[in-house]
Amino acid sequence: MRNLIAKAIDVVLSKPRGDIYKEMRLTPEGAEARRSASPGPIEELFFANQGRLVHKWIHYLPVYDRVLAPYHQKPITMLEIGVSKGGSLELWRKFFGPDATIYGIDIDPACAKRVDPPNQVRIGSQGDPAFLRKVLAETGPPDIILDDGSHISSHQRISFEVLFPALKPGGLYMIEDLHTAYWPRWEGGYRRAGTGIELVKALIDDMHGWHHGRGARFAGREWVQSVEIHDSIAVITKGAPLPAPGHFSTGHTPE
Repeated sequence: MRNLIAKAIDVVLSKPRGDIYKEMRLTPEGAEARRSASPGPIEELFFANQGRLVHKWIHYLPVYDRVLAPYHQKPITMLEIGVSKGGSLELWRKFFGPDATIYGIDIDPACAKRVDPPNQVRIGSQGDPAFLRKVLAETGPPDIILDDGSHISSHQRISFEVLFPALKPGGLYMIEDLHTAYWPRWEGGYRRAGTGIELVKALIDDMHGWHHGRGARFAGREWVQSVEIHDSIAVITKGAPLPAPGHFSTGHTPE
C-alpha cells in the first residue's frame, strides 16, 4: 500500500501545476455533488448566483458560512483584495446587507467598472504599501479583510504586514489560494521562505512565543488570537493582546 501511495504522489508531483489545476476544475454536476447537506447562506447565494461571475473553491463555502456567521446582515466594513469580474463583491453585499461598507482593490483598471454602488473599488497593487495605507485612510479599520488577489507570495506578505495591524480587534483576516505558495510562478516552492504558507507557520510559532522564547518573526504577533488553516485558506483572528498564559488546578486528588 505504501508503494502505491508513493507512486501516486510521484505522479502528481511530476505533473505541471497547471495540469493539476485543470484536473481539479469541476463540472456543474461535480460542483453540485459537493454541496453541503445543510448549506449556509453564503453557499446558497453562491450556487444561486445569476449575476457577475464568482469563482471559488467549493470547500471554502462552509468555512465562510461558519466564520462569517456573526457578521451576517451587520453594518461591517470589509476589504477584499482581488475584484476580478466583480461577482464576489456582489455576493458579499447580499450576505452582509445594505448597511455594510464593502471595498475591493485590484490592479486591473477594468475592475472599476465591474461593481455597482454602494460597493466601491480602488485601483492599485496589493504589493504597494503606500497604496494600501491610502485605501485604509478611506475605509477606516476593517472588520474583515479577504486576500484573494495576485496570490504572489511577496504580495500576500506585504498586504498582511500593512493591513492586519489596521484590522479591528475581533476581526478576521482571510488568505485564499495558499496552494500557490508551492508553485514557482507565484514565488512559491515547498517550504520556500517568504510564502503565504510560511507566513501562517510563522504566526503559529509566534503565538507560542511564550513557550519557545525565540522572539516573534512577525511584529504584532501579540494581536494574533487564533490561526485556523484549511486546504488553501487561512482564517486569522485578531484579538487584544493577552497576558502571559498561566495554568491552574481545581478540585482535589482522590485518595
